[in-house]
Amino acid sequence: MMKNILFITSTRIGDAILSTGLLSYILRTYPEARITVACGPLVASLFEGIPRLERVIPLPKQSWNRHWIKLWRQTVGTKWDVVVDLRNSAVSRLIRADQRFIYGPHINRADHKVVQNAAVMQVREADAQPRLFLTPRQMEEAAALIPDGRPVLGVGPTANWIGKIWPVENFMELIGQLSAEGEVFAGWRIAVFGAPGEEAIANRLYDSLPPDRRINCIAKGSPGQAAAYLARCGFYIGNDSGLMHSAAAAGIQTVGLFGPTNDTLYAPYGPRTALIRTPETFAELTGQSGFDAKTITESLMKNLTVETVAQGIRNQIGKHP
Repeated sequence: MMKNILFITSTRIGDAILSTGLLSYILRTYPEARITVACGPLVASLFEGIPRLERVIPLPKQSWNRHWIKLWRQTVGTKWDVVVDLRNSAVSRLIRADQRFIYGPHINRADHKVVQNAAVMQVREADAQPRLFLTPRQMEEAAALIPDGRPVLGVGPTANWIGKIWPVENFMELIGQLSAEGEVFAGWRIAVFGAPGEEAIANRLYDSLPPDRRINCIAKGSPGQAAAYLARCGFYIGNDSGLMHSAAAAGIQTVGLFGPTNDTLYAPYGPRTALIRTPETFAELTGQSGFDAKTITESLMKNLTVETVAQGIRNQIGKHP
């Protein structure tokens, strides 16, 4: 008998990507089920390629939590076999369901987000490995922009907060060093990524690269389309961002750069990933009395040296040739 499953997930790209591991487990466990996903509008494109997708319900945030009332109205008429709610919303408790798995106080919030998601359904961490769900159109557009040929290094020099952006001059020096003859990315093409609104920094890096080797993936399409571009790369290096999590979920070698964000919760996840962080810990960068992220006007990543990152990348490639 066909089952109806409602999956309520995040509004942010990184958290949405990290939730795809639990969604993949659901698809394996309920092979005949039809899946409805409720998520933020920004991340809806990440779920369009799900097998047996019934629909994606985008939830623009509204004042007084009216977006949850909207979701209730769209779901209350269905008898759900399983509801999985990673947002701990009232909706999952106010609709008919045989089984409910809800993010709640039993979750250890000190664990990595993937581990937290796995705990919602009490499954093994290994069963909640994030993955991408790409549509045929997303893959076709990616192949057109990044055709087969020389391998591609994806680079994400931006983020949604200045404090966690490694200086773009460092990315320029790093790529120059690792693209030299005899180095690990010699002869590789370079794809530069950046979300809408982050073009200024990303374009500085793109403009510094040789025209015959650069690929412009800056603010091109939806997060789902960007994920398809990343899946065409052979290696990714970038700041802590949704792009980093998309690259890791694509299964390519991924190195994330961390400083004033919590790598315990948000390190790139997967067997071919690594993180390199500033000499200072997350607590040292953000734990001072009166720290306010909104007042930060420059990078807090300046003490992470190019040589440290370069050697970390060489070490990662040595582990996974």
